[in-house]
Amino acid sequence: MVYRVRKQWVEEGFEAMLSRKPHATPSVPRIFDGEKGATLIVLACSTPFKGHARWTLRLLENKLVELNIVYRVNDSEL
Repeated sequence: MVYRVRKQWVEEGFEAMLSRKPHATPSVPRIFDGEKGATLIVLACSTPFKGHARWTLRLLENKLVELNIVYRVNDSEL
């Protein structure tokens, strides 16, 4: 790591060394695009189905899969 930081400092300057470079492609592909994200927001703001006081991440996950919005969802991806 020290070698890479020193090399970047020499080649690109001090300011470049302090900032992160944006990645061309994310390491994990996104599950939600604009439309799917909007659907998630509408669902989360709606009244949960009978027997539940509020939406939990697990309930949202199951409902999105049930509605065929997404194939699968992980709690960390919501």
